[in-house]
Amino acid sequence: MTATSHACLIIIGNEILSGRTKDTNLAWLGEQLNECGVRLFEGRVIPDVEEIIIATVNECRARFDYVFTTGGIGPTHDDITSAAIAKAFGVPLLLHPEAHRLLQAHYTPDQLNEARRKMAYIPEGASLIANPVSSAPGFQMENVFVMAGVPRIMQAMFDDIRPRLKGGAKTQALTLHTNLPEGTYAAALTELQAAFPDIEIGSYPHFRHGRISTSLVARGHDLARLAQLEDRLDEMIAALGGKRLSDTDVA
Repeated sequence: MTATSHACLIIIGNEILSGRTKDTNLAWLGEQLNECGVRLFEGRVIPDVEEIIIATVNECRARFDYVFTTGGIGPTHDDITSAAIAKAFGVPLLLHPEAHRLLQAHYTPDQLNEARRKMAYIPEGASLIANPVSSAPGFQMENVFVMAGVPRIMQAMFDDIRPRLKGGAKTQALTLHTNLPEGTYAAALTELQAAFPDIEIGSYPHFRHGRISTSLVARGHDLARLAQLEDRLDEMIAALGGKRLSDTDVA
């Protein structure tokens, strides 16, 4: 079985776009989804602007099997993701009894102010995503999963999401390093890609220790086909007068 499920991550937050906060969720989520047989096909970073969130979510939920969002579900005035998702689906944003109960159990009565209670408002019809770190839940609305932006909380939420996902085979990766510059092997690599259409081949140049090197990365589901491609890549490198480098050489 091959991976047929495709996903998109929508990263929501002015702080990401301004550079004040460095996003680490995309790389982590891509790795975890691959383990589930789901390919993270696209990532977008958008501001805390309601109409942009609504338009982006509606576009992506129609195009992808799964859509994940991070950010904007906290207690402050700029946390508008939940309300925007409700509008994207055309449903009201309501106080969710179970979400409210979770917050009541987590906070003392004097701590559970209106700002924190805001985190218990969930689009009508959504199911909750557990948050074992700080209790305020995320939620799932059809194929859209809404999570916190804080990496530790997002990762904990994903543990609750994982069993809900249906994917295919895990994508396997093969990486070769060579001292050849891209221009030397570009034509030959194009021919190899045509010969192995079931495998995605990428070329990534580096400049380390005062010298140029490149990494050839192949991704596919069939280990036997990847092994065949590895042999062909080794032949290509040798025929062009290059050599294969070790991981240590390019570290």
